[in-house]
Amino acid sequence: MMRLVQLTDCHLHADPKARSRAGFPLRQLESVVEAVRATRPDVVLVTGDISQDETAASYQHAHRVLSTLECPWFWLGGNHDQPGLMEEIRGFHDVIDLANWRLLTVDTWVRGQAHGELGETRLGQLAERLAEDERPTLLAMHHPPLAVGSAWIDEIGLKDRDALWEILSSFPQVRAILCGHIHQAFVGRQALEHGDVLVYGCPSTTDQFLPGSEGFAIDEASRPGYRIFDLRGEEWLTWVERVDL
Repeated sequence: MMRLVQLTDCHLHADPKARSRAGFPLRQLESVVEAVRATRPDVVLVTGDISQDETAASYQHAHRVLSTLECPWFWLGGNHDQPGLMEEIRGFHDVIDLANWRLLTVDTWVRGQAHGELGETRLGQLAERLAEDERPTLLAMHHPPLAVGSAWIDEIGLKDRDALWEILSSFPQVRAILCGHIHQAFVGRQALEHGDVLVYGCPSTTDQFLPGSEGFAIDEASRPGYRIFDLRGEEWLTWVERVDL
């Protein structure tokens, strides 16, 4: 079995004591990572928005905390991030080997924009990587590639998602997509000719967004969390864990 843990949307500041709307992002990340360590993951992936203020110091805080994990960890950028600053601290990986599975990271970052987009170049690169290996595959990206039922979030999702699904229609090995951005547990599916592709959202390590809201709203009753994927053969089991602060 291979255990993958997803973290997302840490929204750290240069000031380690900075507040978010509902808590203290760095302190919450430390608590979530401590909980994740106890689950003994094989790999941890952080799916974007590591920073809130786009400072080098915020990424240094993240690197320090994530490096306490006793396993390899990887990150990708979200709309609040500065990928250049991230890469100076720790590089990106397009392909992550998960034994019987592969994990491909997909860059949806658009400079100065809240929404995500792949564009022809990145879509072409994804198709090339998928063509290299027929093992069961997970994709990971920051922006959700389908509507999640909150009008304001859906406005800033992945703009060229139809083009993504057209590419994926030729690659039946893609079983599921992990996304960040939405600050909530979520499961959706996209029907393709060869079967459904599942899309999983993940709680933030800091503030949670209220599901189904028309406008921006914090879910005051929810807690930070993370998502576990247990990969066994060609099957997987996934669930969300919440962390008491």
